[in-house]
Amino acid sequence: MIRINLLPEKRKKKVIELYSFIIRSALILGVVLLVLAVFTFYLIGKVSDLKEEKVAKEKRLGELQVLLAEVKNFETDNALFEQRTKVIEQLKKNQQVPVRLLEEVSASLPQGVWINRLKGAEPMMLQGAAFSNTDIVDYVQNLKRSQYLTDVTLVESQLKKYKEVGVYVFKINFRMKV
Repeated sequence: MIRINLLPEKRKKKVIELYSFIIRSALILGVVLLVLAVFTFYLIGKVSDLKEEKVAKEKRLGELQVLLAEVKNFETDNALFEQRTKVIEQLKKNQQVPVRLLEEVSASLPQGVWINRLKGAEPMMLQGAAFSNTDIVDYVQNLKRSQYLTDVTLVESQLKKYKEVGVYVFKINFRMKV
């Protein structure tokens, strides 16, 4: 015969398995939390290092900007100095021109010729008088031999009376080599 038990049996639940599951889960959770805590502290340290590095680089940037401003000031001062030096050199060079001109004009002057007017615009003009045309021609030739004067040309020569004496009034044009 077959027996069928229709009464429910009371089964005992396995408490041990539940406790071991909870313990394992707690251990895994603890390890995960520990790893997360270590990683968080690592990231916080990394962030603080990066902030310190940023502050140091901003400070260095400020120092470099000050140096850059000093370099720009030096460059502008240097350019200004060079410009002033060029102006001074040009003034020295131009200062010699009138002295050289007067020296050449007076050194070439023969006996019996005198100068009334010297106009310094380009082309320069020299007006004067002489007792003879030969003296004027000699003067023009002397001026042509000068190494500082070019394009020496006799523009006009006229005989005029000055206190009942005949004198030749002349005009000479020339250029000055600089």
